[in-house]
Amino acid sequence: MLELTILGFLYEESLHGYELKERIAALNGHVRPVSDGALYPAINRLTAAGLVGQHTEPGVGAAPRRVLSLTDAGRTRLLARLRDPKPIEITDATRFFAVLAFLRHLPDTTAQAGVLRRRLEFLETPAGFFYDRGKPVRAEDTGDPFRQGMLRIARATGHAEREWLTEALADLTA
Repeated sequence: MLELTILGFLYEESLHGYELKERIAALNGHVRPVSDGALYPAINRLTAAGLVGQHTEPGVGAAPRRVLSLTDAGRTRLLARLRDPKPIEITDATRFFAVLAFLRHLPDTTAQAGVLRRRLEFLETPAGFFYDRGKPVRAEDTGDPFRQGMLRIARATGHAEREWLTEALADLTA
């Protein structure tokens, strides 16, 4: 997910490391904070792979700043990642939101629709948090008010997401 968000934000504009970290933090929120210990090694790997370029600019009243930009190879990698997200990027909501944040950069609406279809298919597969004898427990069938709350919230958000995906697919394929 970190590679995708780095490439996605740099696709939009060149940034220095601190700005990039702030944008990733805003996208991920408190759910998955990004540490310097994860971000800067990832940037170094992407730079070594030729996907991210960097140059130094004078700092305003401080040390020089390292400005990061996306190379042509980085653009190609980002578009490939958006065209064919990893399974975890479809099934994990936070990772899927990272894909959605940059999916507009994929110029092919057929490919965009394919990504949305994969998420919709995943959401339409019956699943649950809790099971009884191999079957998912429904909110109405649990006596635990907290688990019932979890299940009701999951049902409502799943319904809202499926509704949006259906609308977005209709718009993309119209």
